[in-house]
Amino acid sequence: MFNYNPLDCLPSAEDLPDSDDTPVDNELQDLIPTLLKASLALLWAERWDWYFGVDMGIYYHPDADAIVPDGFLSLGVHRVIDEDLRLSYVVWEEEKMPIFVLEVVSHRRRGEYSFKKQSYQDMGVLYYAVYNPLRKRKSSLELYKLVQGVYQLQSGNPVWLPEVGLGIGSYRGIYQGIQRQWLSWFDEDGKRFPTPEEAIQIEREIAQQQRQRAQDAEVIAQQQRELAQKLAAKLRKMGIDPDSVG
Repeated sequence: MFNYNPLDCLPSAEDLPDSDDTPVDNELQDLIPTLLKASLALLWAERWDWYFGVDMGIYYHPDADAIVPDGFLSLGVHRVIDEDLRLSYVVWEEEKMPIFVLEVVSHRRRGEYSFKKQSYQDMGVLYYAVYNPLRKRKSSLELYKLVQGVYQLQSGNPVWLPEVGLGIGSYRGIYQGIQRQWLSWFDEDGKRFPTPEEAIQIEREIAQQQRQRAQDAEVIAQQQRELAQKLAAKLRKMGIDPDSVG
């Protein structure tokens, strides 16, 4: 019996372009999503059912060109498919639509508030985030959730994403030696998870504290040994064998 699978007729990731050849025009378009990805790799180090793409094409329909967000998160997929990694994200191969998409706005708008937003809405991406560092009066981070097929702006900073199990928000801090506003993942209580750099520093401080405690304990032990030796010497002068005491 002949088995026909329509997916066999669709192009695979190897057949499709893996880039739109459009360079980023703002360093933040790389740093912001890369920070989020690195933080996830730390938070979910033991999980292999997620993937975070940075500046990677998403193919969502065989007859449509790829759309290339600055960053996106997909759940329920293999984190690593093979040693060559992903060339692009092909929805009909992954069988999962990204659950979260991020666009970082630069001086040159690229449709973040218009056709890209409409495209992600039509694709069925549950969460769409737009980070606009140029905004001074309005919030620099806007998070939209798909509700009955339409994006609705969510309030708060951070915003909790129950389907992801994380919150996302902005904060001021230092990353790669740069002090400015960044994006981060948060827990349900609104506590920010540390960046990889901060996690390393925390481990160093804990290790230093442990070494200091060990040194302090050794000093106390040495002081106790010296005190015991002095006491034993006094007992011997009094004609008392210290080993017979106690």
